[in-house]
Amino acid sequence: MAKRAQISPLGDDVAAAVARRRADPKYAEVEQRYEQSMAIADLVVLHRTRRGMTQRELARRMGTSETAVARLESGFHLPSTETLRRLAAALGGRLTIGIEFRETHAPRRRSRANA
Repeated sequence: MAKRAQISPLGDDVAAAVARRRADPKYAEVEQRYEQSMAIADLVVLHRTRRGMTQRELARRMGTSETAVARLESGFHLPSTETLRRLAAALGGRLTIGIEFRETHAPRRRSRANA
């Protein structure tokens, strides 16, 4: 079975639209600046829709406004840790925070004299 291209609601092939935008240096700069908030937005939309929840229902469970949820899903707002905690709880999860390192270095060994 042939793989079908993912089509956006506007009718354009999503991969082609993204490639076209990424060719624009200004778009690439904006994408880099909002990388974390866009990743959070993708997760919010994914988990909210998987649970069959509306923005209104998620807002009610979080104790916030529908506008605040829409702002989270826009990808241009980096939420506070407390908002992320409430979001995770409202979606039936818990917040975990991690750090990824691009370079892998062996840990420096400390001598006993410096410890």
